Amino acid sequence: MLACEDLHVRYGAIAALRGVSLHVEDGQIVALVGVNGAGKSTTLMTIAGVLHPSGGDITFMDQSIVGSPPEEIVRKGIALVPEGRRIFPGLTVEENLRLGAAIRSDRREVEQDLEDMCQQFPVLGERLGQAAGTLSGGEQQQLAIARALMSRPTLLMLDEPSLGLAPQLVEEIFSLVIQLHERGVTILLVEQNVERTLEIADRVYLLNTGEVEFEGEARELRERVDFVSAYLGGPN
Repeated sequence: MLACEDLHVRYGAIAALRGVSLHVEDGQIVALVGVNGAGKSTTLMTIAGVLHPSGGDITFMDQSIVGSPPEEIVRKGIALVPEGRRIFPGLTVEENLRLGAAIRSDRREVEQDLEDMCQQFPVLGERLGQAAGTLSGGEQQQLAIARALMSRPTLLMLDEPSLGLAPQLVEEIFSLVIQLHERGVTILLVEQNVERTLEIADRVYLLNTGEVEFEGEARELRERVDFVSAYLGGPN
């Protein structure tokens, strides 16, 4: 479905990604883990077209998407839920959801999807007319995910969905990710809660200073890598 080959991204003189290659198959949960600054969010933003690679290629459904603007990438079927949620706090819940479908012209089906989101996320359905900025952190994260789903993505990318949430809400977010996966949504996940992530991911990439240090199944990561050293930067 998705493949990044030898991806290079720079912030001025700083090399943020140095030859990152990864692939995501249909129906998988693939996770990117690593310390802050390892290049995880940069990878997602590059796939989404927000950042432009200085080298390498990104293909989605066997077509290169390098150079495509973000809105075109959404039309192709990739949606990003960015770190920090980035909802529009002054707009209502309903207005935020409708913005997620702004690229679509099938208005009747958009209305059906809006109803579906209200059923899938009951708290949002109860607060359609409420300003999004008045929702709790967990509710705002649900809104950010539901807004992305309104574009009917083939691939959903989640950047730190549990960041800043209380432990109970973290578990709710992970339960939601599992439910989406069970419904057939393919997911590329960046998440700080690594232990929980390794429990739900099909495959994992460990990034370190802009390079892939390990790729494989979650159990392999535990068995083959000094996880404390690799992830937390502690001593061997």
